[in-house]
Amino acid sequence: MDKNIAIGTDIGGSHISCAAIDLQTGKILRETLAGRAVNNQASASTIISVWAEALSEVISKVSIDKVKGIGFAMPGPFDYVKGISYIRGVAKYENLYGFNITDAIGSSLDVPDGFLIRFMNDASAFAVGEAWAGSASGFDRSLSITFGTGFGSAFISNRIPIVDGPEVPKLGCIYHIPYKDGIADDYFSTRWFLGKFKSLTGKEMSGVKELAELASKDRIANDLFTEFSNDAAVFLAPWLKKFRAEILVIGGNISYAYNLFGDVFESALKKENCNCKVVLSELKEDAALIGSAYLLDDDFWKSVQHALPLM
Repeated sequence: MDKNIAIGTDIGGSHISCAAIDLQTGKILRETLAGRAVNNQASASTIISVWAEALSEVISKVSIDKVKGIGFAMPGPFDYVKGISYIRGVAKYENLYGFNITDAIGSSLDVPDGFLIRFMNDASAFAVGEAWAGSASGFDRSLSITFGTGFGSAFISNRIPIVDGPEVPKLGCIYHIPYKDGIADDYFSTRWFLGKFKSLTGKEMSGVKELAELASKDRIANDLFTEFSNDAAVFLAPWLKKFRAEILVIGGNISYAYNLFGDVFESALKKENCNCKVVLSELKEDAALIGSAYLLDDDFWKSVQHALPLM
């Protein structure tokens, strides 16, 4: 029997989402979607048991004989080859430090011999999902970014993450690049919006969604989106041009406020002589699920293995 299904898994800061995905079409089998809230401060065994519970729910809805394996979109630091977590100092999943996730998940699930478990950086999985089945599927060279809690990014050529070489920054991502008084992640994430608004007004906001709702009647809030869009364009343009990206895909929670900054952002890119096409993520939260499942495609796996140790 052909094993034409993979389980894609997205590990977020406080949740797990997973689903069965058709490896031929890249389509999520919607009836198999499962998710669980996760206490990221819990013990390693507790976290693994919650993950295994969600994955077991997906497996129960498909024929296990058709399932090739599980792909994980996993935040780092992480050994994506061996499946070992090295997350520390970020107040989430620290109890998984040094834990072999491959062995733990394998022993927690009732799966047959030869069942595969593979891992990829979560930002790379998002970008691969968009390149395989989303907004960037018709393009060879793309940069996908997520504006959210953090600033995720991945450069993609022919569906493969490019993590080294002269066309991309170190590690193949841009969150760590120095910018103004810090690094890019300090300026192109939720905490910049909330911190800047508080410094200007003294008011606390719960998130960018609340700030966006305020923008139509509050000049300071509206101006923040303009400042953000101009800064993002100036920062991104050199890398888009250096990589010769044909398309920029934007996702993450802040992208839901694109109506407040998109026009300014795209105009600012053109002023930087960057004519790259700009689109919002087509797959949104599904992108990382689909990208992680693609790890079970044999040709992709052969092509991406060299990049995993550098993610």
